[in-house]
Amino acid sequence: MKSNNYIVIMAGGVGTRFWPYSRVTNPKQFQDMLGIGKSLIQLTIERFKDICPDENIFVVTNTDYYDLVKKQLPQLADDQILLEPMMRNTAPCVAYATYKIQQKNPNANIVVAPADQVIHKPDAFTDALLTALSATAQDEVLLTLGIQPTRPDTGYGYIQMMDMDAPTKVKKVKTFMEKPNLELALEFLDSGDYVWNAGIFIFSAKTIIKAFQKYMPELHGIFHELQQDFYTAREPEAIKKSYSQCHTISIDYGIMEKADNVYVVPCELGWSDLGTWKSLYEQSPKNKEGNVLSGNIMAYETTKSIVKTPEERLVVVQGLDNYIVAEYKNVLLICQKDQEQRIKQFLEEAIKQKGTQFS
Repeated sequence: MKSNNYIVIMAGGVGTRFWPYSRVTNPKQFQDMLGIGKSLIQLTIERFKDICPDENIFVVTNTDYYDLVKKQLPQLADDQILLEPMMRNTAPCVAYATYKIQQKNPNANIVVAPADQVIHKPDAFTDALLTALSATAQDEVLLTLGIQPTRPDTGYGYIQMMDMDAPTKVKKVKTFMEKPNLELALEFLDSGDYVWNAGIFIFSAKTIIKAFQKYMPELHGIFHELQQDFYTAREPEAIKKSYSQCHTISIDYGIMEKADNVYVVPCELGWSDLGTWKSLYEQSPKNKEGNVLSGNIMAYETTKSIVKTPEERLVVVQGLDNYIVAEYKNVLLICQKDQEQRIKQFLEEAIKQKGTQFS
């Protein structure tokens, strides 16, 4: 069974909400965001060690990040590093990987996961994936992992489940919900019918390709034609041409929200979508003042703040409460933690007013 299991890691994003630490030339997935000596993508790969052998792991990333992947994941052969020439969201990313894997192994059973999540319960994660993979190997179903919510979070999408009283670990999905307001999130939490959408998908190659045929026939046509070029010297140029024809669309919107054979495995994984400075703060150990400090830092009268700066620079902060202080290369950011949603705006304006060297 393991020989038919494949992992696809989506690692092409820039992580603009982690600016200035996450940069175009070195995005967050290739950085040691947790301060433990391993990058997020290295931690992600390790998480799948009991699911499949290394040769069945594929990373989809931007062409510009080939060297970063080779350096951090030397166990991967070039054929396992799928290079996107441009950003087109997750549907083309998933299509590229699954059609290429299907060309190699028509019986492939595939897990698709982001490169930037944190999971504190790896054994529970493995159990949930094995449950999902068993289901997708037997039936034509599209599966996702659903995280049991611990709070009325408005930053996550939600999945409503059916058949809550059934003893099976796999629940049919009733509907996908976009990020709710606080009132709706409280209702979701109280109902017990909703889980957070982790953005981790499980399906067989045959089932997802049937879904592409049905719900995204144009995309299916593009990648079906490409299969003759996979594993050949023609692949890079063919992919470049094909991606220019792809629309920017997510796999959630393109397939998962439309299909009638979507199921979810609800689980508790100690999971976090490490997407913002605030989420990093919440996931990191704190000192007695409630601060997360990474670097050569002296803090006075400072509480509930996150400070991440280079080790070679002494940084002294005083009088901060609930702040983000982040320095990387040529940018220093000082921002109230509750205003972190403006960081993307700051980045856009910095590029416009000061130049792309700050992106």
